[in-house]
Amino acid sequence: MLRKRRRRRNMVIILVLLLFCIGVGWLFVRGLFTSPGEQAQQVVDEFYQYEQKANFSKSWEMFHPFIKEKFTKGHYVQDRAHVFMNHFGVESFSYTLGEPEELEKWQASAEGPELSFVYKVPVVQVYKGKYGNFSLQQDVFVVQEKEDWLILWDYNQ
Repeated sequence: MLRKRRRRRNMVIILVLLLFCIGVGWLFVRGLFTSPGEQAQQVVDEFYQYEQKANFSKSWEMFHPFIKEKFTKGHYVQDRAHVFMNHFGVESFSYTLGEPEELEKWQASAEGPELSFVYKVPVVQVYKGKYGNFSLQQDVFVVQEKEDWLILWDYNQ
């Protein structure tokens, strides 16, 4: 009788460990095989998490060199805080991300480099400020260069 209980308990422990290993393995494999579109969407999500926390220095680091040429890190940090926090009177915002769309070729502007396999991710930011509630819709573009995924904005007319 005692042996049956031990055997049953051991079987339960083995079953729980087996299920745990399967779960961890599934998460690992899923992480290895995340699609480029999902990776691009995750990068945009990370960017806006930094923006939500007013960590504009970190979000600036995620820009493509073409965007970094448009403003220095100091200027970006100062502008973002000044415009959104001071002018609009908001402390933070919420956002939603749309589905990524792959573009074979894309340029941030007529002067910008032509980039291949860029992902366009629609973003809607919702602000609640002293002047009421408002939304800002912007398409954010993401391209992979070497190991890094980089953020771009659209400056086309």
